[in-house]
Amino acid sequence: MDKIAISLTVNGRLRQALVPSRMLLSDFIRHELALPGTHVGCEHGVCGACNLLVDGKAVRSCLMFAVQLDGSTITTVEGFGQDDLHPIQHAFWEEHGLQCGFCTPGMLAAAKELLDHNPDPTDEEIREAIAGNLCRCTGYQYIINAIRSAAAKLRTAETEAA
Repeated sequence: MDKIAISLTVNGRLRQALVPSRMLLSDFIRHELALPGTHVGCEHGVCGACNLLVDGKAVRSCLMFAVQLDGSTITTVEGFGQDDLHPIQHAFWEEHGLQCGFCTPGMLAAAKELLDHNPDPTDEEIREAIAGNLCRCTGYQYIINAIRSAAAKLRTAETEAA
């Protein structure tokens, strides 16, 4: 099988690799780059556990080939907080927005995309943003509370920085 050269930035680091043309992005991230934080649940794009950010947009990594991302910037859950937890991760921890944690990386990606574009979302907007993510523990209200809390923390931090 022929391999294709790709170059992309993952969590702020330039990565170059030769990959099979049909290698899934989720497999590339987990197995080639050794970043296991991206979880693989259904492998059909239904559960959202494999969500990560591609150029700031949450995408299902189990539905994309790695070669499609040549030249892109990817952020996985490992890249959210480089030295400490990102405020969204911290809010999930404080508000018990994770139970078993399997859905958490995908939820975090959906939350980050939402809060990057809408710093003060309503509960309905939060529900819409995470609608494609399944939580097997059904802790949705805690997740919504966590995203609302993260939004407040990020707004406060932005105000203090100004």
